[in-house]
Amino acid sequence: MTETADDLSAPLGQDKPRRKRRLRLPFTSMQLLAVLLGLFLVTFAGFAIFNKDPLGGEPMSRIAINQPRPAEKATDDKSAIGQGQETKHETKEAPKQAAPGEQKTITMIDGSTGARRDVVIGGGDAADKGEAASAPPPVMTGINPKLLEKSRYGMIPVAADGLRPFNVYAADADRAKAAKMPVVAIVIGGLGVGAAKTLDAIMKLPPAVTLAFTPYGSDPGKLAERARAQRHEIFLQIPMEPYDFPDNDPGPQTLLTSLSPDQNMDRLYWHLSRMQGYAGLTNFMGARFIATEPAMQPIIREAAKRGLGFFDDGSSPRSIAPQAAANQAVPFGKGDIAIDAVPTATEIDRALNKLESAARERGIAVGTASALPVSIERISAWTKTLGDRGILLVPLTTAMLKSKSS
Repeated sequence: MTETADDLSAPLGQDKPRRKRRLRLPFTSMQLLAVLLGLFLVTFAGFAIFNKDPLGGEPMSRIAINQPRPAEKATDDKSAIGQGQETKHETKEAPKQAAPGEQKTITMIDGSTGARRDVVIGGGDAADKGEAASAPPPVMTGINPKLLEKSRYGMIPVAADGLRPFNVYAADADRAKAAKMPVVAIVIGGLGVGAAKTLDAIMKLPPAVTLAFTPYGSDPGKLAERARAQRHEIFLQIPMEPYDFPDNDPGPQTLLTSLSPDQNMDRLYWHLSRMQGYAGLTNFMGARFIATEPAMQPIIREAAKRGLGFFDDGSSPRSIAPQAAANQAVPFGKGDIAIDAVPTATEIDRALNKLESAARERGIAVGTASALPVSIERISAWTKTLGDRGILLVPLTTAMLKSKSS
């Protein structure tokens, strides 16, 4: 084996090739990542501090909003955005809309029966001030426009051209027959609040039964219109001050003895405008008011002026309504018996028998009741056989006219 000079000159024990040395960094990869993260945070902090954008760092979105030209109809904003349309839009504050009337719950007490029920009435402050929260009630169908007069609350009744609402809106009746035999009239009050009970009274009772509506409820005019379509005559109940007011509160716009005649008249006009087609007025509660001559006289005079009758439900023994009505030649009637003062079938039947006896003795008797299911059921059954016993059921207006002529 031949050896070269290089082999002979190489040191002993170092005949293997020398390995290349690796480059060693002064720090690890984790340390490098930490340094880069630190640099990023320092850069971000500097941008946040020295940038003048007040919304720096806040999420934002930019949306193009269409401003329609005067001659063009407004387009839907969402549609405009979806189509990528871009125009300038001048922002204006939208006019504030009035909040809907605040609701409140009142305890309504029937003046003749003493029955209590809680009723939610809308209107709040607007109603308390006599200002309707919505537009005036529409005029009902079948109303003679000549017998309407405009008020600031809506249309109210008035006598005109020799016509009176009392006569025009009285229900049909055989008055010649009524003049010759005992008659009974029945008035169901408290209607208009509670559509189910009101409709029961309208549909289940004979047309000769008179229905009295309060001015409250969501749409008393519509229910009154339904009653007239079923040939019932209607009266409007006017809330009046009881002796224990305000513990017992008839409702918004109650006529009060503490108010001036002009103030009470303004409240009366509010009630009169709630519906049309009624033949007369009747008190809703009001034992104090109807017994106070300075407060009651202007109401009776207004009824005479507007061609309306007045019915006293008989709940106040000190009522001055009979004398006031006679002085103003206002058609007048008064309740004799509260039929469902004790709302049981037995007591209602007993009260109806008393009403029948009173009609035989005096020739005329008027009963009052509320729209309780038991009352409607017992009255309906009683009226079906009344004619067989020689007594005629008539509308309230017929009884009032017979009372005037007798």
